[in-house]
This record gives sequence, structure tokens and C-alpha cells, in this order.
Amino acid sequence: MENKKPLTLIKIGGNIIDNPIELAQFLSDFSKIEGYKVLVHGGGKSATKMATSIGLVPQMIDGRRITDAAMLDVVVMIYAGQINKDIVAQLQANETNAMGFSGADGNLIQSEKRNHPTIDYGFVGDVKKVNTSLLETLLINGITPVFCAITHDKKGQLLNTNADTIASELSIALSEVFEVTLNYCFEKQGVLYDAEDDSSVITSINQELYAKLKAEKAIHSGMIPKLDNCFNSLSKGVQKIKIGHHRMLQDKKALYTTITL
Repeated sequence: MENKKPLTLIKIGGNIIDNPIELAQFLSDFSKIEGYKVLVHGGGKSATKMATSIGLVPQMIDGRRITDAAMLDVVVMIYAGQINKDIVAQLQANETNAMGFSGADGNLIQSEKRNHPTIDYGFVGDVKKVNTSLLETLLINGITPVFCAITHDKKGQLLNTNADTIASELSIALSEVFEVTLNYCFEKQGVLYDAEDDSSVITSINQELYAKLKAEKAIHSGMIPKLDNCFNSLSKGVQKIKIGHHRMLQDKKALYTTITL
């Protein structure tokens, strides 16, 4: 069997999207990455801002957005529209031939509406299936896919879907064909031992250390689902996972966290 070709998949968080200067720098760095690559982006504060401006009250439970019909309209407009197309346009300016996608386009990511015993999340999707063959076709024809956090259920319903999970599921699916490195880029230098101290980067975390850090409450809240996603991805074929500031993409001296089994 021939060696798999490397592919870099990057998920950028909302804090980069909210800062036009940071976003422009990140997209410049992303464009310099050689070989096959995929970008997944979150939504930043824009959806909350838009919702509030039209009188909607955003609801969150455990860091996850409750998406009723009115909020779904807003997140589709902002994530799949404004943010996605702005990123694609900036990538074109950086000589990267990008195309923007929701999960519904080309049936690339199929989800099902979340069924929770006690919480009604509304129009929130959990990923069930990735169209790997179409993604592979796009990539080998020189297209860089840019995914927003919107998927569909193949029954005509769009669903708001966690961007970290989309990145993880795409990485798992693409690892059948490519040697995948998954990068989670956000405003910090990595997973921190002390959230108040930016220099307290934990440079490497395996499952044993992760269990210890959770027990000590050094890792908590939003970082737990992110790291759970990471270990799930590694156990299903993803080669390597890095978490840190986007400068790690081009700066060989940058600190970041590597996740291993």
C-alpha cells in the first residue's frame, strides 16, 4: 500500500474570527501551508450580536448554544453566509483556491438532530456521516474546503453543529485516505496548567495525564469536550493533534500542546 499523503486540518475559534487583524494574519499563515488542507471555522460573537440586535435572547447550556428556529436562521446567515464567504474571499486574495461549504453542500456532512433525555437543544446536530470520496475529489483537484458549523439531516433540515466536533469527524473520515494532522487554533498558546498564566503551556498531554489534570481541576469547562474530541480522533486514525495559537503554523519556536494517546 502506498504511503498516505499528508493533510492539515485546522479549526479556528471564534476569538480569531472576531479580530479582523488576527484573522487576516491567520489566513496568510494558513495559505502558506503546503499540500492538502481543510479549514473549519466557528462563529465568534457575530451570531450572538446579530441575535441580540433583533431581540432574540441567546441561550446556552454547559457552553452549548440552544438553537430554536429563529436562532437557526441567524446562525445560518452568519456562519454559512457572512463569515464563511469572508474567509473564502480572503483566502482567494492569498492565492488559496478555497470553496466554502455547509454540511448540506454535496451532502458533505450529514447529522441527526440531537436527542437528549432532559435538554431540548433545538436544531442542533450530531454528525453521523462524512462524504469522504467527494472531499477527496475536491482536495486532489486543488480545492481547499472551508467548512462552517452548519450541517443537515438529509430530510431538508439544517442543523447547528459544534465546530470542534466537525473538525474531529472530518479528520477521522479523511484519515482513511490521508495522513491527517488536526490543529485547534485559538487565542491561547496551548492547553494551560493555569488559565491565568499564558506561559503555563502543557506541551504534551496523553490520556493518563489528562485524567490526572481533570481530577486536579486544572482542566475544566470548555476544554474538556475539546480534549475528549482529540482523544476520540486519535483512537480512530488521526495521526497527530496540536492545540495552540495560530502562530504555531509558521513559527518553529512557538509553544503549543501536542495530544497523544
